[in-house]
Amino acid sequence: MRICTICVRAGSTGVPGKNWRELSGLPLYALAVQQAKKSGLFDRVVVSSDAAEVLENAMFYGADYVVVRPPEMASDKAAKVPAIAHAVRTAEGHFNETYDVCVDLDATSPLRIVADIVGAVELLETTSAASVITGAESHRSPYFNLVEEGEGGFVSTSKALPQAVVRRQDAPKTYDMNAAVYVWQRRFLVEEEAVFFPTTRIYVMPPERSLDIDSELDFKIVEFIMSLGEKND
Repeated sequence: MRICTICVRAGSTGVPGKNWRELSGLPLYALAVQQAKKSGLFDRVVVSSDAAEVLENAMFYGADYVVVRPPEMASDKAAKVPAIAHAVRTAEGHFNETYDVCVDLDATSPLRIVADIVGAVELLETTSAASVITGAESHRSPYFNLVEEGEGGFVSTSKALPQAVVRRQDAPKTYDMNAAVYVWQRRFLVEEEAVFFPTTRIYVMPPERSLDIDSELDFKIVEFIMSLGEKND
């Protein structure tokens, strides 16, 4: 069995109330719920939140169940993975079910498409991966043009190779995580509450579907991209 969680925190410093800001006439979390439903992959789609507005309306938009996110998992400093694991355990107790595959869709990555969700789940289920993340090829390389400051304020490339890299194309491929889809085998999420394991894999998405809303500028860019798609429908 498979479960999909959408975890929607009330507080947001970058874009206040961003998780229920509307795009294409729907709150961001509702878009995520509808994508999960449209994929046809999940036995349950569950929304976890500490926001009354979300808890009251999530099932109207198609969620099967809502989970009240505990205050200690909803602060600015709280990690998200424990909240995902909490939502899965709560849903399992409510429905008396156990989910073999656990997926989380970030509400602030609305440019992903159903094929991305399907592809990430398929990658987990057809390999020995403990988890799958999504991302796009990075524009900056830690081997070439991504630098960090050391002692004395001097900078150097973040990662060094035995031989200097003189062209970005010659550097090992690196990726930016885009928070669009996370997939776990159940025990790795629920028992270990981590994202990365020795067998974690990445499902690569194109940059045009990889923008995660973390600022007002991000929101405006995503809004513009989505409006272009609507005009072409």
